Amino acid sequence: MILVTGAAGYIGSHTAMALLQKGEEIVTIDNLSTGHIETIEKLKDFSDKFHFYRGDLTNAEDVELLFRQYKIDSVVHFAAFSIVSESVKEPHLYYRNNVFGSLNLFNTMIKNNVKKVVFSSTCAVYGEPVEIPISENHPKNPVNPYGNSKLVVEKILEDYDVAFGLKSIKLRYFNVAGAHSSALIGEWHDNETHLIPNILKSAIGKSEVFNIYGSDYDTNDGTCVRDYVNVEDLANAHVLALSYLEQNNSSEVFNIGTGNGCSVKEVFDTASGLVGREICFVIKPRRDGDPATLFADNSKAKKLLKWFPEKTLHDSISSAYAWEKVLQGSLSRL
Repeated sequence: MILVTGAAGYIGSHTAMALLQKGEEIVTIDNLSTGHIETIEKLKDFSDKFHFYRGDLTNAEDVELLFRQYKIDSVVHFAAFSIVSESVKEPHLYYRNNVFGSLNLFNTMIKNNVKKVVFSSTCAVYGEPVEIPISENHPKNPVNPYGNSKLVVEKILEDYDVAFGLKSIKLRYFNVAGAHSSALIGEWHDNETHLIPNILKSAIGKSEVFNIYGSDYDTNDGTCVRDYVNVEDLANAHVLALSYLEQNNSSEVFNIGTGNGCSVKEVFDTASGLVGREICFVIKPRRDGDPATLFADNSKAKKLLKWFPEKTLHDSISSAYAWEKVLQGSLSRL
């Protein structure tokens, strides 16, 4: 059985779905502080091999009871807070939830002789880029508590490998986009901070005006360039990472991105084309700390994991739009 922490959330739910589609048996622990019970119910309906345990990783007793109740063989660890701006204002929440919660999980794994974990990390561990594309060897210098919390957990995993033989795959991913192609699940944040869903919310709202922050960057069209990896491709990377651990029993770190950058304006134009009408926008000043260009060197993941991104930006925005319409329809009936 595979434990997927945080499967009520965006990436966790898609990875749980990918594992269920392979016939795996899954249990998740989630406190539903940012995830949604509706997502859990959809995963339950999809497969009777999905089990839900409501609990909190920061409560060691919850984690102990979970491992007593289920025979867990490996772990995919997503559960974390992930809003950069919030982490700056309330860093204590991020260190407690992301670091202390992870420690409880890893300690319980060791006690129960569970020695394989795939960890959901982030390109935020790199901080301001000194070279593009960004490889796994790029200097690690996070510029916010969220990135710091993820890097701390990476270092804990390195130490636990040496001390206890806990083998880990750390996946540092770039900007995640899209929804499940079935439109059963997708991105659903009460406080949405991501570019694509906010563009689509503006499109569906019709009267909304979308803000583009900065049009004078050193890029082709003056707007920021980012690496948008599709969430189903990303979920597949976690499946492959688990397989790599089973076959090699060795720890590794991989960037998960397309290896290509798309500008904010390109994303905006693609979304406008998909919704079939012009979306109103205004240009705002640059935000502090936004680099002009960020995209991954994904050659290591291609070589060792045999992971290759398959979906295009158009695919990601199209699935996100289908999901957004489902989501808005569901919310309107509440």
